Amino acid sequence: MDQALATIPLSKLAIAFIPVVFVLVLLACWSLPQKRTWHALVRMLVQLLLVGYVLSYIFESDNAWIIGALLLVMVLFSSWIALNNIESPGKSLFNSAFWAIFISSVIVLLVITQGVLNLEPWHEAKTLVPLAGMVFANGMNSVSLCGERFFAEINRGESYLDARNIAFKASMIPNVNALFAVGIVSLPGMMTGQILAGVSPFIAARYQIMVMCMVFASAGLASAIFLMLNKKYNRLIIKN
Repeated sequence: MDQALATIPLSKLAIAFIPVVFVLVLLACWSLPQKRTWHALVRMLVQLLLVGYVLSYIFESDNAWIIGALLLVMVLFSSWIALNNIESPGKSLFNSAFWAIFISSVIVLLVITQGVLNLEPWHEAKTLVPLAGMVFANGMNSVSLCGERFFAEINRGESYLDARNIAFKASMIPNVNALFAVGIVSLPGMMTGQILAGVSPFIAARYQIMVMCMVFASAGLASAIFLMLNKKYNRLIIKN
């Protein structure tokens, strides 16, 4: 299987939006809110088209400082997005989210890029940036899930330890489910992309195992660090 992945013309890409239109029509017919959905679709389209141009420039430059700056921006945005659904008694959660995602990501990326892939140079953008994106996204989702559940439990009167354990378990549900489903219910993005690109399924499976370990660890570490950094909120609420 050595067929290269075909380039999708824009005219063909437009066809992918036909099922999307069906969903939008359903929203309209059922008198459901459409503004947020339209906003999300437009942002997705604009962001992905722009990132294509940006990444092309970054891949060609192969500059460690530019790549490092890009990764920092990705962490900052993921930290901000993670807090969108969290209602807490404090206003300094951004620092906790940032350090939780940053520290967990550095640990996981070092192990994967230097221990598994032996990336040379360490800042090879074509490998590092996509892997970092996966790690940041999983850390972001886990921080969002565990933060929302943690403060909900704290506000219900649970102790810090009980709230921490409940929140951590809840944040890991999507990743544990993914471990059960991979290869049976779903072929995840990394494996599917490589197979479509002509890579042997046996090789693609090894890379997918690496990715599953990577995202599971990043999610668990990010959640744990975030919860440990917010132990103070238990004392604040008890005093109130």
